[in-house]
Amino acid sequence: MSRLTALIVAALLALTACGGSSSNDGPKSLRMTVWTANEAHLKLLNEIAAEYRAAHPDVTEIKFDSIPADGYTTTLTTQIAGGNAPDLAWVLEESAPDFVSSGALLPIRNKVEKADELVPSATKLWEKDGELYAYPFSTSPFGLFVNTDMVKDLPTTWEQAVAASAGKSLVLPDFKYQNWAVLSAIWRGWDANAWSEDGRSCGFADREMKDAMTFIHKAIFTEKAIPGPGTTVDFFAGNAAMAVSQISRAGALKDARFGWTLLPLPKGPKGDYAVIGQAGVGVLKRSKNAEAAADFLGFFTNSANSAKLAQFFPPVRQSLLNAGTLAKSNPLIKPEQLQSVVIDGISKGVVKPSHQGQEELNQTIRAALDPLWKPDANVSEVLDGVCAKIKPLLERS
Repeated sequence: MSRLTALIVAALLALTACGGSSSNDGPKSLRMTVWTANEAHLKLLNEIAAEYRAAHPDVTEIKFDSIPADGYTTTLTTQIAGGNAPDLAWVLEESAPDFVSSGALLPIRNKVEKADELVPSATKLWEKDGELYAYPFSTSPFGLFVNTDMVKDLPTTWEQAVAASAGKSLVLPDFKYQNWAVLSAIWRGWDANAWSEDGRSCGFADREMKDAMTFIHKAIFTEKAIPGPGTTVDFFAGNAAMAVSQISRAGALKDARFGWTLLPLPKGPKGDYAVIGQAGVGVLKRSKNAEAAADFLGFFTNSANSAKLAQFFPPVRQSLLNAGTLAKSNPLIKPEQLQSVVIDGISKGVVKPSHQGQEELNQTIRAALDPLWKPDANVSEVLDGVCAKIKPLLERS
């Protein structure tokens, strides 16, 4: 059992021993933890909450508790363990296996409007035994933002992308030589995997991963395309040729003084592919107001509100997954870009690596990969070392 799962289970047992949730009678105040502090995001969330409260006078408050993204899951689990669990919580895709398997979340399928229209591949991570435990309110494929003032010939392959970015920077804003899972946006083009489908075998030592990581290493230290450790380059300020990111970042280009476009991820040796980042929202089972929280979750994720949220968080409702609908809430992105990057990406993409015990795996993998980020690194040896470190963690899950 992972440290995170164990912490959540212990918290649930402690809460059960204390008598569980309180009566649902009387005024209710709901709290949802989120990792955004973006003013536009919070404004929309509060507008949705105000509309719900207007029709539910027994709910006196819906508070969105912004917790920094760095350390979000640790803070959330600490709150749960301390008996201060929120009523609802955003959950990162990497933490989904722990939250779903631990029993921390309330089943919500019967609260979700038209649950049968959700894209099956997008809900898989949040399901267990046919039940849905969190709603994937944001399912966002990675794309390639290109500064067309710097790059005239748009790349279709990773080799072309790196060649065009040499000396001009191809950035991965969320990587920073810490968040290793972001590199899956590249290595999936080699059909590489962090671990096997059953999660019990390490994939870092496989030939596909070694080939992909060799390519990435050369892009950093030989081609000088990907900025090296300790170097920060901001694509959205016009300082880089390309960036691998999600469409939620497009808002930062509203006042851009340079030309740009958005492309699907370039082809790798194995052809076309897509990688998705996800976030789910769930109801904590031991919430004092679990019934009201589940009802609000149903409202928060209904078709009308999913359409509103789509300007920041790509939806998983089939009825909304068309370029025309998405274009209304994403005016900076052309319909054809929404089709090729978002709609096609969701239909064929795989979610970033996630596993029970991801917190400990993240720390172990990050440390084991540190020797790779040097010009003279032996890529094969480093990746063999990653597998040696995480093999016991994978086998005990």
